[in-house]
Amino acid sequence: MIEIDGSQKSGSGTILRLAIALATIQGQPLHITNIRQNRPKAGLKPQHLEAVLTAAKLCRAETKGAVLGSRELWYTPHAVRGGEFTAEIGTAGSIPMLIMTVLPICLCSKKFIRLQIRQGGTDAKYAPTLNYLRNVLFPVLGKMGADIQLIVKRYGYYPKGNGEVILHVKPTGALQPYRLDNFGEVRAIKGVSVCTFLANRLVSERQAKAASENLQKRGYYSKIQVINDKSNPVQKGSSIVLWAETDMGAIVGSDAIGELGKPAEKVGVEAAERLAAELDAKATADVHLSDMLIPYFALVKGSSAFKTRAITDHVESNLWLAETITSARFNVRRTGDLYRVEKQAES
Repeated sequence: MIEIDGSQKSGSGTILRLAIALATIQGQPLHITNIRQNRPKAGLKPQHLEAVLTAAKLCRAETKGAVLGSRELWYTPHAVRGGEFTAEIGTAGSIPMLIMTVLPICLCSKKFIRLQIRQGGTDAKYAPTLNYLRNVLFPVLGKMGADIQLIVKRYGYYPKGNGEVILHVKPTGALQPYRLDNFGEVRAIKGVSVCTFLANRLVSERQAKAASENLQKRGYYSKIQVINDKSNPVQKGSSIVLWAETDMGAIVGSDAIGELGKPAEKVGVEAAERLAAELDAKATADVHLSDMLIPYFALVKGSSAFKTRAITDHVESNLWLAETITSARFNVRRTGDLYRVEKQAES
């Protein structure tokens, strides 16, 4: 049985999510204690609980301690199966974070998986936006051989949520190595600025304009799609994602979300400044993509590598878990102003 102390490293939900994913793929029972110990309210919140229960559906796992507020969980997975599944968070908890828990599992299925996720947040604090997954993470995983599609039925925001998406994952066999040491030159900068029931205030347009102008002052030109959404009548909100594509194949991104009392212009500038930091550093994976890629690297045979401008606590947590649960071994070294993260080839 895999034993994980959830208070280690970041002490956050990241440890729970990745431990569940890797234990399922390894086919090993998991016992995790001190769940989210380092957060103000420790234990399973609705979004974490639904992530566990959804993973369990995918492999008919047996669980003990899978209740709200639980700080200890036993999880015994079986073979991953294909088919159609549903998940319902019931709050504005992050849909992208639930997807990040189950996606590695889905990619190991030998059959097609359709997962409908309801009653959650597509764009929430302290989590990637849905459009970041669609335009940054998924295209990079596509370079590794993954075939992922995401359909947005409703955008959802804090505090009511009510978002809904459908995730399609096709079986493609083993993922391929991903090596990107050279940033190259920026070929294009793109974006998606979306607002829900805020078109009368031109929120999407203002976010996009502020981001574009900020990037242009730095010598970067962008093309940002504006979406005035009407999918969710119970909760207004907005977000923006930006990403750059280089001639060497790198995709780096950033995002920002709107909040009550936060000007749309500030949202756009935040996203632009975050992207500019990645472009100036010439990282081949942005600070958020860096931790997301580690579980997929752990599953790939052969060496994979990227360069990032920071080793965050989530990167450290994911490296620790990947090496604890799988046979993968990673090497992290400083190279100039960047850090090179390499999953070593098997000996």
